[in-house]
Amino acid sequence: MNATPSRGIELQRRLVQFAAQILTLCPKLRRTQIGRHISSQMLRSASATAANYAEARAAESRMDFIHKLRIVLKELNETDVWLQLINETALVPAEITQPIVAENQELCRIVAASVRTARQLNQ
Repeated sequence: MNATPSRGIELQRRLVQFAAQILTLCPKLRRTQIGRHISSQMLRSASATAANYAEARAAESRMDFIHKLRIVLKELNETDVWLQLINETALVPAEITQPIVAENQELCRIVAASVRTARQLNQ
């Protein structure tokens, strides 16, 4: 039996960990109207990444898989915008958000590559 998790399981784990990082970050935002708004929006988009990836893994067809992966990518991109806003407005110190931003960017690259690969296999 192979003890190494599949790529799909590993990506699912990373997306869950990413969402957990956002869950930990959001309480650090100032409790202003702006902080609450960004926190709420970012919680939705970041947590949706793992949930939508789980849906993609259970897709009914390759086209359904591609569609759901593209939703994951859209949610990651949205989360990136909220992280950029946090950095631009210095709502929390950059040293706190820097590793989260780096992971988000890497996850975007992985998911985008997966979409490209799945589309090529579908042709």
